[in-house]
Amino acid sequence: MPQDPQDRTPPKTSPDDLSRRDFVALSAAAGLVAATGSASATESKVVERNVDIKMAEGTCDAAFIHPASGAHPGVLIWTDAFGLRPVFRDFGKRLAAQGYSVLVPNPYYRSAKAPVFDDVAAFDFKSESDRAKLQQLRDPLNASGAAEADAKSYIEFLDAQSQVDRAKKIGTQGYCMGGALVMKTAAAVPGRVDAGASFHGGGLVTDKPDSPHLLAPKIKARLYIAIAANDDEQQPDAKDKLRAAFAEAKVPAEIEVYAGAQHGWCVPDMPLQKGKPIYDRPDAERAWGKLLALYRAAL
Repeated sequence: MPQDPQDRTPPKTSPDDLSRRDFVALSAAAGLVAATGSASATESKVVERNVDIKMAEGTCDAAFIHPASGAHPGVLIWTDAFGLRPVFRDFGKRLAAQGYSVLVPNPYYRSAKAPVFDDVAAFDFKSESDRAKLQQLRDPLNASGAAEADAKSYIEFLDAQSQVDRAKKIGTQGYCMGGALVMKTAAAVPGRVDAGASFHGGGLVTDKPDSPHLLAPKIKARLYIAIAANDDEQQPDAKDKLRAAFAEAKVPAEIEVYAGAQHGWCVPDMPLQKGKPIYDRPDAERAWGKLLALYRAAL
């Protein structure tokens, strides 16, 4: 039975039981979505508009994308390290076509308007200047409390829109650096966020006292954590620490390593890595299907 929208109490079943019931049991449906794409007879026409959101530290430029009519569950998309750009607008439009009102903010609004990179595919991971530019953009967002403050403002914006159904909970998804921001969002606004998904998230588990996985006791949302194979190879204990933290906090979560997938596999415009494409369409579609299954179960 769907959770009462006003009920802020987390489910009393164990994370493992809830994961089986809400995620594994939906795998067939997720697989169907992945196999057939997002198109369906019930998809809505969508409206995309650029918006400016007043923040404590400036004005954030963002894309707000929603079905042409009605009020729908809100979703906040955190981009990867390359920021707001056409591919993330496309994610927003695809999700809106499934019946969600989606906000995709420029995470680097403190420093520059989006897009901050003219050609993501040309980014050189070996270039000191490219890496320095990226670090300079990320530093303000990484300041203590900055991401949490941003998350609250974004959700306040969503809740103020007539296209968002406030009787429904909010979902959030993030890619690369956005994975950690999903966890921060869920912990910062636990009464509103009921679903969170991280795709090839970076820095979910660190040895610092502010590691995102330590936020688990503050999270009331259901989570789906999709891990790239090469990230798992570099930090093989991260998935176990995540599972332990979520289990102790009774946070329903599914954590999945995508065998053979590279960091960034969900994003079509990623640059080549060692001369090979990072984007993997079959695995990206499977991940999209799991995302829709999560949102349909929780929102």
